[in-house]
Amino acid sequence: MPLRIEDTFRSALAGTKRPLAGMWVCSGSPLIAELCAGSGLDWLLVDAEHSPNGLDSILAQLQAIHGYPVHAMVRPPVNDTVIIKQYLDLGVQNLLIPMVNSLAEAEAAVAATRYPPHGVRGVGSALARAARWNRVPDYLARANETISVTVQIESTAAVDAVQDILKVDGVDAIFIGPSDLAASMGLLGQQEHPEVRAAVERCLEAAKAAGKPAGVNAFNPATAEHYLANGADFILVGADVALLARGSEALAARFIPKADVKPADGDPRPSY
Repeated sequence: MPLRIEDTFRSALAGTKRPLAGMWVCSGSPLIAELCAGSGLDWLLVDAEHSPNGLDSILAQLQAIHGYPVHAMVRPPVNDTVIIKQYLDLGVQNLLIPMVNSLAEAEAAVAATRYPPHGVRGVGSALARAARWNRVPDYLARANETISVTVQIESTAAVDAVQDILKVDGVDAIFIGPSDLAASMGLLGQQEHPEVRAAVERCLEAAKAAGKPAGVNAFNPATAEHYLANGADFILVGADVALLARGSEALAARFIPKADVKPADGDPRPSY
């Protein structure tokens, strides 16, 4: 039975008249992923760089999210040809490649998603969920149409090279990570610093000039609004684990006297 593959995040960006808002999914839980998928947000980022996600949990989350009106993007732990091949064969359609710092690294990321002669992706469609085990007609010829590649700008080197990175055919969008960018600027933990904001805005301007979408991570609502006003086409505004952490802390702060709350190390609970 012929099957149709879902539209890509590239198509979603091209077909909207407003910025797309999303959140991180970091718990590794298919149940939490499905819960978030029904939230009304435009997209979810399933993270495997800083979260406990492997191939099995990513597959389960893709299956849980499937069918909801939301786009799923997955971030691998590293810009690696073998890992990207595994993710693609698993059925990941939208990739966020971390720590892309140069033209060469951007080209390598795209090559990993393309079959020869245009890239280096290994051929295994008959074994792979990506092609629904060869139930998707002409998958090998049309695979590029089913995949979107977003590269992450999160260092001073990447900011300096952003115009070259944006020129790479197959880089569909860039996504700026202010936390790592701040660290690379000697401003660890200061992603709201004016110099960091200026670097982010420089990337947004470069993307606009190149005619490609740009996104940014911003958990602070005021910062998110600022970047949206300065041209961000998509944004991440929260994370499942952060929402649960802050929400549970708020319950404890409201209903348990602070004097009775001691963490495992014996120090008083910090106030938030």
